[in-house]
Amino acid sequence: MGEATATATNTAHYSFFRGVEQNFDKAAKYTRFEPGILEQIKSCNSVYRMKFPVRIGNEIEVIEAYRVQHSHHKLPCKGGIRYSMDVNQDEVMALAALMTYKCAIVNVPFGGAKGGIKIDPRKYSVFELEKITRRYASELVKKNFIGPGIDVPAPDYGSGAREMSWIADTYASLKPGEIDSLGCVTGKPVTQGGVRGRTEATGLGVYYGIREVCSIAEDMQKVGLTTGLAGKKVIVQGLGNVGYHAAKFFHEGGAIIVGLAEYEGAIYDPNGLDPDKVVAYRKENKSILGYPGATDVPNSADALEMECDILIPAALENVINGGNAARVKAKIIGEAANGPLTPEADEILLAKGCIIVPDMYINAGGVTVSYFEWLKNLSHVRFGRMDKRFSENQNTQILQSVEALTGKKVTDIERRQILHGPDEVDLIYSGLEDTMIDSYHEIRDMMLTLGINDMRTAAFVVSINKVGVAYEELGIFP
Repeated sequence: MGEATATATNTAHYSFFRGVEQNFDKAAKYTRFEPGILEQIKSCNSVYRMKFPVRIGNEIEVIEAYRVQHSHHKLPCKGGIRYSMDVNQDEVMALAALMTYKCAIVNVPFGGAKGGIKIDPRKYSVFELEKITRRYASELVKKNFIGPGIDVPAPDYGSGAREMSWIADTYASLKPGEIDSLGCVTGKPVTQGGVRGRTEATGLGVYYGIREVCSIAEDMQKVGLTTGLAGKKVIVQGLGNVGYHAAKFFHEGGAIIVGLAEYEGAIYDPNGLDPDKVVAYRKENKSILGYPGATDVPNSADALEMECDILIPAALENVINGGNAARVKAKIIGEAANGPLTPEADEILLAKGCIIVPDMYINAGGVTVSYFEWLKNLSHVRFGRMDKRFSENQNTQILQSVEALTGKKVTDIERRQILHGPDEVDLIYSGLEDTMIDSYHEIRDMMLTLGINDMRTAAFVVSINKVGVAYEELGIFP
């Protein structure tokens, strides 16, 4: 995920976990559960803070790292590992809690977890990063904090498929003969048991979710926008994996990308930007600033306040807060990052009539497709392998019958489209699209039931209800 603007000074002492708890408490009063159950849902079940030595060059460096399992109402637990100097216990606890609620919203049967290694990955060689990652994985194995049925990490800010492959290999070497060992982590390269479509999953989920939000005419009328994505002006903050893919799919879906922001600054062009060309320019010039035809915005944070219909913060938490929320002009804000809006920002923007699409729903594409990868690892077969040819043969017979009955032939392009049997990526996209559409309507129905305009509170209520029922049905030991 692309690094972006630093947190404003007035949020320097802001507790991310406390912010999540505030949102939880706000929603809890709409549920029927007794205080004890609510307290159990809200609390982090297990917090593992570790320090371990790694030789870097000629010196030994002590690395600080975390793994938090927020909820065991479903197993395994699930959540990414971020590599950042900003990693701390409060942040990891907050992100683990959000993972619990996120999984419940999109009906993925995992408890929430999160991990973090307090390093700047840009300051280490590939070999040094591998040593740190493998040592972290071995520490997790030591304490039984990783395993296909226990806790399944994934990539997050600062980590990717490469790191997940190292973790999978370390786990397998410490657990010889465990047939499902590849299921100990998701977000792996396809050649190492990963699933096609995982890389773009979170960004694509953001696109599917916002597209569904914009499809409801009644809701669009309330914010003065037309139905559909076509022609909507979009600003994306963060050009990492999530932000880039979200921008790419919005661009391909007919929206106009008027602004893109990264940590070095932002660019703005009311006529629209092509995300692929901007990324290629940044790769060559080490900055998006100076992009031909666009206006430079030296302070990246200013991009959050520029004219647009849809704002997608896809970098770090707390970037929209009590200090700048009043100046945000977007009608729809999709939280592609985790926790980009503080509770104070929520209040200000809801009062202005903004539609805030919460992180716990809109960026759940990653964990949804991670779930599909985990299923693939447990089943030991690629999606589509068993039925692709069957579907193509069946479609061929149907098409031949139709052509024989009508005496007409379809075009070659139509023939390819009709006969095409689903590949793995087709099935992954289909499952993700269905998940994002169904989950949005669950949340929207809850908003209508409660008579509120706060999508985050409705999402929390949906989530608390599911987790609460799970605890009730599991039973509490006397």
